[in-house]
Amino acid sequence: MILKALIFSIIFILGCHKPLNIKKNFSLSKKQIEKTIYHWNYFIKNASNKYNVDEKLIKSIIYVESSGNPFAKSSSNAIGLMQIKPSAAGLDIYRLNRKKGQPSVKELYNPRININIGTSYLRLLQKRNLLGIKNKEIMRYATIVSYVNGTSALLKIFAKDKHTAIKIINTMTIKKFFQYIKKHPSKQALNYLEKVIKIYKII
Repeated sequence: MILKALIFSIIFILGCHKPLNIKKNFSLSKKQIEKTIYHWNYFIKNASNKYNVDEKLIKSIIYVESSGNPFAKSSSNAIGLMQIKPSAAGLDIYRLNRKKGQPSVKELYNPRININIGTSYLRLLQKRNLLGIKNKEIMRYATIVSYVNGTSALLKIFAKDKHTAIKIINTMTIKKFFQYIKKHPSKQALNYLEKVIKIYKII
């Protein structure tokens, strides 16, 4: 399994000279989802164990972000399987690890590095930016919205400062939180949240 993942990764890296904006094929079939991300399961599991992040959440985000295409690139320069922006999430993780600069485009097209950085960023959101949210499912929703739209944008929906926002969130039921989120974020963030949740429930 390890060898297969590494070989597949090398073939992708050597075999593609120019990244392409490839249209995502979004399916809600469990079989299709598993087939799409099968080659990255080894890297996903390793990152999940390393950072103590829900494996299903990583898989769901990968599927929604890139449909398992390691060379996916958005118009806003989000790169690879987990659509990492070098100057945003990439920079945050480099700073967290006391590394200078930010990850290169070449690094982010590497499935192992991309998944590692993306999962590390999910942990950063949960263990620092959103720390204090008590309900696990609400934390999952908050993490998903923060991943696509930023933590500040999410917390400002509830209050001007982080502490008050999280305190308010902790008074809410799951249903109330989700209904509240539906009224406030951008359509893109809401659409993203709903897609990730659907995939999460399927896998």
